[in-house]
Amino acid sequence: MRTNLKRREWHKYSARTGMISLSAAVVFFLAFFFYRSLWAAVPLSFVGVICYKNLVKRDRRIKKQELCAQFRECILAVATLLRAGYSAENAFLECRRDMVLLFGEKACICKELRKIQRGLNINISLEELLTDMAKRTECEDILQFARIFGLAKRNGGNMSEIIRSSAELIGKKIELRQEIQTLISGKKMELTIMQIMPFGILIYVELGNPGYFQILYHNLAGALVMTGCLFLYLAAYVLGEHVMNRLWEEMT
Repeated sequence: MRTNLKRREWHKYSARTGMISLSAAVVFFLAFFFYRSLWAAVPLSFVGVICYKNLVKRDRRIKKQELCAQFRECILAVATLLRAGYSAENAFLECRRDMVLLFGEKACICKELRKIQRGLNINISLEELLTDMAKRTECEDILQFARIFGLAKRNGGNMSEIIRSSAELIGKKIELRQEIQTLISGKKMELTIMQIMPFGILIYVELGNPGYFQILYHNLAGALVMTGCLFLYLAAYVLGEHVMNRLWEEMT
């Protein structure tokens, strides 16, 4: 691609600092809970890596959902501007004002439209910019729209009607995804409760009977038992997250 624009991966829009802090907090909690020693956080650092990757993946999925919904409003605004006599390039430039009013300056779609503006300023075609946007964000709806837009641009046709029809199709797909997400969210809540419940039970027992688990700490036998419990819990956690992610990918 003929551009000097920064090609950042989609997940780099995320609040990385917050994710790193949360992952570190999880590691120190596990170190204290299972070993009553913060030094155990050093060998448990791999747990922080797993947690961080999971947070990035979840944040990425949420942002993709937001962008798809915002992109639908964007192309509806573009279709309106095309009917008013704007060219496709100028319509995308002008609709950014509407997107800022709807979603705010920091919205994902506003950032992407700013990149389109910069690309058009250095004579990159709109079709190429839309395709690049779809690849970076890994959003299937945007990729399909870029292909349709490219065909319409090369072969001619009623551009505003084509864009409006595309927006309606994307809207229906978004509504279907939201219904599926509602069904999955119940299972996700059950999984979250199951992940938290063991800690809740053990904390309740410890508070009701101070020193009840003291025999498991600061000795080799207890450390081996707690290590086995920790790895069993982590295996169940990873398996549960894997199942939910596969379920989401297959149903969407």
